[in-house]
Amino acid sequence: MAQHNDLKKTGLKATLPRLKVLNIFESNRDKHLSAEDIFKMLLKTEEDIGLATIYRVLTQFEQSGILIRHHFESDKAVFELNEKDHHDHIVCLQCGYIQEFCDEEIEKRQNMIAEKNGFTIIEHALYIYADCTKKPCSFRSRISENNENSYGNKSTK
Repeated sequence: MAQHNDLKKTGLKATLPRLKVLNIFESNRDKHLSAEDIFKMLLKTEEDIGLATIYRVLTQFEQSGILIRHHFESDKAVFELNEKDHHDHIVCLQCGYIQEFCDEEIEKRQNMIAEKNGFTIIEHALYIYADCTKKPCSFRSRISENNENSYGNKSTK
């Protein structure tokens, strides 16, 4: 079981809740998930893992570098696997849909601006908040159909 070894490398024991949560992220690589989303997914599979445990596991995974935490349009934290590749996000303010993207021109421009102002970028995050240009929002209906979570996305890396 590769997940068991991945957890061991981070210094975390391979407990059932950790393995279940990690499996959800591995199976949903293209989504940003909240603790509540994970809890609902586990309920569907009749897993008996409490919301408080899920919060603890998410915090442990973030601290160990397995997950990255984001706070997009609300106070609710969402997480994604830390796959070590840089990307930015566009967040739909109508439905919460998140589109990942990477643009080399934007990256070059940010580095030029930092350098011009006497800085070297160590790390950065770009979140663009926007409204879908298609009315009604095409992602809203897709998310409603899935009724899984409001943070689904497809990456354009």
